[in-house]
Parts: sequence; structure tokens; C-alpha cells
Amino acid sequence: MSTTTPDQAGIEKALLSYGAALNAASVSQAVAAYAPDGVVMPTNGPTSTGTEQLKTTYEGFFKMLKFDVKFSIEEVVVSGDYAFARTHSAGTTVLQATGQSSAEENRELYVLQKISGEWKILRYMFNKTK
Repeated sequence: MSTTTPDQAGIEKALLSYGAALNAASVSQAVAAYAPDGVVMPTNGPTSTGTEQLKTTYEGFFKMLKFDVKFSIEEVVVSGDYAFARTHSAGTTVLQATGQSSAEENRELYVLQKISGEWKILRYMFNKTK
């Protein structure tokens, strides 16, 4: 994505920070990327709403998997204090229990909200492409 506006730059920063949180297995950083009423809808998993459920979800993700993925931002549309972003991620995951590594590739859709001047994930859904 070529950054052309301050809002697009803020959204790119928020999404790349979230990606860094995944790769670092940082529950606190991942949850901080969300609005207080943020929602994640993972493939084959339950919907998690709000800070406490998000914390539990990411603790589970990171206990089960180690991520090494790179995000590419494909589209950002901004309307006032809301935006949506479409991304693609690719890399590997390692199953913590066995050490088995496998390819990871997803399409992601984010709805973001600008809160106190900072872009936060309001809704996030992804699905596997392979």
C-alpha cells in the first residue's frame, strides 16, 4: 500500500504493529491493537468480543502456535473515524506441542475505528487461502 494520507499511515502502523504482536507472541500487544469492544472471528473458532475474551483467545493462540508471518496491505478505505482494510499474510506456523512447522497463508478483513486519534481494530476476520 502506498501511504498517501495521515489516516492511511496510522492504519498501516496499527496493522503492522498487530502483525509484529503475532510474530512476538505478545498477548498484551495483540490485545492493545483492538478497540475495547473489538471482535475477532477466527477461522474454525469462536468469536471473541471485548478485551477479556480477546486476551483469553490470544493466550490460547500463542500457547498452541508460534507465528512467523508477513502481512501485505492490499486495500484501505477510510470514511471519517472508520476504515476497512484488506490484507494478505504468508509465512509459517509451528505447532508448539510437536514443533511441526507448516505453511500459513490467510486473507484478512479488518474494520478499524479511530479512537482518541489512534486507529484500533474494531472487527477482524480471516480465512485460510491454502
